[in-house]
Amino acid sequence: MRMTIVAGLSVLAALAGAAAQTHPRPAAGPDTLKPLVITERVQHDTDDPAIWVNAKDPARSLIIGTDKNVDGALYAFDLTGKVVRRVGGLKRPNNVDLEYGFKLGGKSVDIVVTTERLGDTIRVFSAPDLLPIDGGPIPVFEGEAERGPMGVALYKRPRDGAIFAVLSRKSGPREGYLWQYRLEDDGRGRVKATKVRAFGAYGGEGEIEAVAVDDALGYVYYTDEWKGVRKYGADPDAVDANRELALFGGDGFTEDREGVSIYAIDDGTGYILVSDQQANKFHVFPREGTKGNPHDHPRLKVVSVAANHSDGSDVTSAALGRSFPDGLFVAMSDDGVFHYYSWPQIAGSDLTVARGGRRPAGKP
Repeated sequence: MRMTIVAGLSVLAALAGAAAQTHPRPAAGPDTLKPLVITERVQHDTDDPAIWVNAKDPARSLIIGTDKNVDGALYAFDLTGKVVRRVGGLKRPNNVDLEYGFKLGGKSVDIVVTTERLGDTIRVFSAPDLLPIDGGPIPVFEGEAERGPMGVALYKRPRDGAIFAVLSRKSGPREGYLWQYRLEDDGRGRVKATKVRAFGAYGGEGEIEAVAVDDALGYVYYTDEWKGVRKYGADPDAVDANRELALFGGDGFTEDREGVSIYAIDDGTGYILVSDQQANKFHVFPREGTKGNPHDHPRLKVVSVAANHSDGSDVTSAALGRSFPDGLFVAMSDDGVFHYYSWPQIAGSDLTVARGGRRPAGKP
């Protein structure tokens, strides 16, 4: 795997020979939020971001994003939207996620995992340098007629620090659509993946791409595009791990329910954000549920954003220096860029802002 480090608009202009195909953009209303930062353009087609919080210097945190193409790539952007790293040669990387404190070769490393839809594989890199640590592509959904991995979310189990990857695919069965893998050191300083369960219902229409995991509360959320947001336990060893805990967001969407992300506050509260892809909006639901029912997630508000046809997002409540002192929300836009919004923009007067520089629950 060859890593190319690039920076500056002149280099990005050279890379952007094939512009991303954009969808018609609905007319922006007076309440449409404008991003504080728009990243430099990727070569092909942005799809999904993940926020890496730099524990030593939060102002130097990074956004890791996918460039979805047969000759795809991972990009790392700084908080001004500049490209600081690019790893090419990936086979249509759809989604990306990261986790902190993976034990590899006797050391603790932060890891980035991306799906390769055209390779039926995943790739694993260290963060923030994006160096490969997997020894090559790792096959997933082996033995299945329907593979094509798309979504990925990482889960770090609080009781023992074990790290898992939850994967969705382009198409799949009515039950067992998602597969979960335990990620471990193979004894030679490389990452290996072992399947631990298949789970998750599918409504039979559309597809399932976006997946998010709440480490601290122990839940998996995924968007069954034409049905709603489904919720399961994240620990594969739990007695009721394969029981659906909730199905919400079934109404009020224009068409596809897409990117899902979790604004986690360290007191167990927060928000679940889900993209209403064709409407350029995000629906917001309570992370903690309602009083007496942690699996009741009524809609709290709907936010219009300038990001076009967004199907990937991430959010953090961490204070990221002077640029984003109250947290950051990142949304993919289908014109080859990512949009950065401050959390107070999303929250408005309706939602809580985790002030005081508290870090996201379960993160460093």
